[in-house]
Amino acid sequence: MSAPVPVFAGTFQARRNAVLMLEDGRSMRGYAYGAEGTTFGEAVFSTGMTGYQETLTDPSYHQQVVVMTAPHIGNTGVNLEDGESSRIWVSGFVVRDPARRTSNWRATGSLEEELREQGIVGISGIDTRALTRHLRERGAMRVGIFSGAAAGAADSELLEAVLASPLMQGADLTSDVTTPEPYVIPAIGVRSYTVAAIDLGIKSMTPHRMAERGMEVHVVPASFDWDQISQIAPDGVFFSNGPGDPATAEHAVEVMKAAISAGVPVFGICFGNQILGRALGLPTYKLRYGHRGINQPVQDLSTGKVEVTAHNHGFAVDAPREGPFSTPFGNARVSHVCLNDDVVEGLECLDVPAFSVQYHPEAAAGPHDADYLFDRFADLMAQAR
Repeated sequence: MSAPVPVFAGTFQARRNAVLMLEDGRSMRGYAYGAEGTTFGEAVFSTGMTGYQETLTDPSYHQQVVVMTAPHIGNTGVNLEDGESSRIWVSGFVVRDPARRTSNWRATGSLEEELREQGIVGISGIDTRALTRHLRERGAMRVGIFSGAAAGAADSELLEAVLASPLMQGADLTSDVTTPEPYVIPAIGVRSYTVAAIDLGIKSMTPHRMAERGMEVHVVPASFDWDQISQIAPDGVFFSNGPGDPATAEHAVEVMKAAISAGVPVFGICFGNQILGRALGLPTYKLRYGHRGINQPVQDLSTGKVEVTAHNHGFAVDAPREGPFSTPFGNARVSHVCLNDDVVEGLECLDVPAFSVQYHPEAAAGPHDADYLFDRFADLMAQAR
């Protein structure tokens, strides 16, 4: 068992002990951070140097324990503007050196206070670099965080509890994160288009980016069928990001097929990219440790341009890289690839108005290199008219 990071020992004297236990038996000792207790999830790491509030409130992190590779977290606190949903979605939070004080003019509270208020169990004083390297070598895996009284149990008991927790593969989580009722984000300025956005775990900045381009966005629950969506008379249909295994998303795939068959322009991101892949007859698979953070290099194969992009996905589409391939809706092609590992990062249909990317162009938090994709969606809707 790894001991707490020694350099921080004095900082955490007032904190209670905590233990992080991975499903392969590796454990690390640290100090309680946020709420005390026990939590389980899939251990993943995020490489973002900034944007921890957006990460925590991204519904795609549902049932995941996020390890922050940046060593110092919490210095800007939290505020009322940067959340990507109404709550924190991560199952647990792992940091090396949490800030001892908040220093930002926009802050309305400290990060730890927010974690504690929402019942998010975390651990600090962990060597997150060593933990990240372990996950890169062994792959994402189940993990438990045990703090306070729970940290006193024997390692064998902690490991047994972790092994009894649910797997991410095969997890159907869309119903946990989708909106219970439809709502509308008005267009900013002149309304040019009406978009139906299927909420598979949507982030609040995404409909805002569309609204900036004159789109009135009707965000609807993932349970809506095509008949309900068609009543909106959308110019385009958007499929959002979200958590879980795309192999379980049969309803979303059927809605995607119906939208394409109706000739309505379609745009999907992240989970939505996997849904488009499945609708085209392509398989999906689980990545070894996934892509998470705001510094992932992706190449647009149509232009050769390299974009720095924001990612959060543990599954990917398996598609032919060379040339167009045949689908039930005509020909399609891979439009984007990740330059780190050649994972498919985008799909484009050549005979119907549908495309998708595996990353987050809304840039919350993250770079703005992929902003043009919302303009591409607008152009697709204009051409369809």
